[in-house]
Amino acid sequence: MRRRSRAAEALAAALLLALSAACGSRLPESDFEHDDRGSAPRASAPLRVGIITSATSPVGGNAFTGPRDGAGAWFDRLNARGGIDGRRVEVRRCDDGGSGVGNNECVHRLVEEDEVVALVATTALDYAGASRVSRARVPDIGGQPIGSAYDTYPHLYGIYGSRAPRNGTTGWDGKLYGGTEVYRYFKREHGARTAAVVSYNQSASAAYARLVERGLRAEGYKVVTEQVDFALPNFRAVAADLKEQGADLVFDAIDSHGNARLCQAMDEVGAHVTAKVTNVQNWASTVADDYKAAPRCRNALWATGSSRNYDDTGHPAVREFREATKDLKTHSQWQLEGWAAARWFTDAARSCARTGITRACVDAYMNRSEGYTAGGLLLPVVFERLAEPPKTLRTCLSVARWEDGRGWVGQGDMNRTCFDVPQLAYAP
Repeated sequence: MRRRSRAAEALAAALLLALSAACGSRLPESDFEHDDRGSAPRASAPLRVGIITSATSPVGGNAFTGPRDGAGAWFDRLNARGGIDGRRVEVRRCDDGGSGVGNNECVHRLVEEDEVVALVATTALDYAGASRVSRARVPDIGGQPIGSAYDTYPHLYGIYGSRAPRNGTTGWDGKLYGGTEVYRYFKREHGARTAAVVSYNQSASAAYARLVERGLRAEGYKVVTEQVDFALPNFRAVAADLKEQGADLVFDAIDSHGNARLCQAMDEVGAHVTAKVTNVQNWASTVADDYKAAPRCRNALWATGSSRNYDDTGHPAVREFREATKDLKTHSQWQLEGWAAARWFTDAARSCARTGITRACVDAYMNRSEGYTAGGLLLPVVFERLAEPPKTLRTCLSVARWEDGRGWVGQGDMNRTCFDVPQLAYAP
């Protein structure tokens, strides 16, 4: 189970509108018992790391490139400062095209041919090669949990952590668990009582919408459900009903383009809400352009996640990230999380410098990295292997709101915005 899985669940639902995310095969633990590959090379040789990204995919260009770009910026800066113990980090990138076949090809090339010491900031629409990465005992560090691989296999370390056994079976007997912290936040901090959930008449979208509805009802909300036709969505009718029902919040299980059209319709009919809640993938500087036709709804956009707001330049670790990425045309939360993933690998490799930077040593560091924060960029990451899923968890939350002229404005201290919330089961 992910410590904070709500944004990843929302992203997976949206992506499934184009392709099904990887579920991963269920393999016995014995299948993972293989010798470590990638013994320590000579001290002067560069360290090879791999980055797998669905840079081209049915979802659309640049949908997945943020983590790759953030990690690349970290490694560029690291190499300019002498690398790791005098060794340059050589980044091998692979675009899997958003397909399972392409993903397996990337895994084969990076893990078996290039013999990278680790994968970093994996962002794959269909992580079909996850079991091969795990069998090779290659640490996969700070990947985005779009599918269920990071709650299934050992040696895979998602950016948000996991409490699942990770023994080859997804979660606990095929089920994952998510908390209700986002809904608790808006209820306690902003007095929200009525929430709308908008979805398409498509299986993945509808399934995620039902999960959101369960969480909202568990927190005592009145829930308004809205479903639109995937091919010919009538967002204006939805917006009119949101206004009629007096919704305080709007959650969704629709894609980014649909969200922009929904916001435009809400402005047109005068449907004003406390918050139009989006996920970490849309936590980006492109909001002004993406929602240019919906100024009022745009300024009601809120994002929640598990990493420090990339616009919080008052924090030294964020300032460092922004300085290193100042030449990028846009900034996003996914870029910051890719940067944090690369920093995580670097800390692991530095811990191995004396004994030899191998896959096994880096993996051992990852197994010990309880409470890792990447210098304050992440909420403390937890990797546990609980035999049973917890019924409740204390979960913290990073929250930001878009404001024209200011960008994403953080709402409180993410390390203190915490709630004890129930964990609800769902099938990935």
